[in-house]
Amino acid sequence: MADTLAALHLPNAVEVQTLKLLHQIALAHTADDLFRVSDRADGFVLGLETVKVLNAASIEGLYKTFEAAATARREEHEQ
Repeated sequence: MADTLAALHLPNAVEVQTLKLLHQIALAHTADDLFRVSDRADGFVLGLETVKVLNAASIEGLYKTFEAAATARREEHEQ
């Protein structure tokens, strides 16, 4: 995951918030918690996209990173 984030060349403040959201995804105890933090992550990326803080490749990379983390956590819950 760290390699993926490094490849996106995020500004420090964006990277810090991204890591916090990924940590919250990893700690989600229930499906509701996971949906809530996933929605928060999507909103975060949408906000960045709206104000054009990042290029399109970085935006797409963030969406994919959050989705992969949420999918992995969802699969852990299913076991």
